[in-house]
Amino acid sequence: MSPRILAATTGRILRQLRHDRRTVVLLVVVPTVLLVLIHAMYADQPTPPGQRSLFDQVALVMLGFFPFVVMFLVTSIAMLRERTSGTLERLLTTPLRRLDLLFGYGIAFGLAGAVQAGIASAAAYWLLGLRTAGSIRLVVLIAAVNAVLAVALGLLCSAFARTEFQAVQFMPVVVLPQVLLCGLFVPRGQMAGWLQAISDVLPLSYAVEALQEVGAHAEPTGLMWRDLVIVAGSAVVALVLAAATLRRRSG
Repeated sequence: MSPRILAATTGRILRQLRHDRRTVVLLVVVPTVLLVLIHAMYADQPTPPGQRSLFDQVALVMLGFFPFVVMFLVTSIAMLRERTSGTLERLLTTPLRRLDLLFGYGIAFGLAGAVQAGIASAAAYWLLGLRTAGSIRLVVLIAAVNAVLAVALGLLCSAFARTEFQAVQFMPVVVLPQVLLCGLFVPRGQMAGWLQAISDVLPLSYAVEALQEVGAHAEPTGLMWRDLVIVAGSAVVALVLAAATLRRRSG
């Protein structure tokens, strides 16, 4: 990869994203609104002595979910549009390499995910009263890495879609199983053996575990750093696979 071309590609994608008002609203406004709804749902739930409230537990994990779900959807559709419009074919006739393009997407949308996580986290902590033992900075860091993972998976899946509708169809295939098996609804250790085995190879499980470590411990733990490395490594692997499967055009 060329650092100059990578920086130019990242800048181009960020400029496009900035001028897409609907996407900006989806990234910035919607997560905060959903957090307000979650807070209203759990506001009257009793909290046993010595335990964290249900809102604290759920909202913390949602701060990692939002970038994952939104970035997967936005990225897969954005890359598909570049293929179907012929933009990708023109770009690849220049010195731009596939890894420059895909890592540019990863960096650009990762930054967008960090902004999203920062705004949502600020609302959760200072407006809705979310409390965690660990720092808000760690929550934003994990959410940003999770956003890069979603971008990488979205780019990879977009290579197998010919229309935007097909790209959206990957959501229940790639995203929903990870949401169900990440440990939010049932602790992973209490799942049936075969479900736990599947959960162990899904990267979102480690992002959720890392967030839960931040919620429970004042200082970063070794388990949190291990989980974060696994999520980041999964993102890099997915980006490389996306480069290997990238087609110039749909069809």
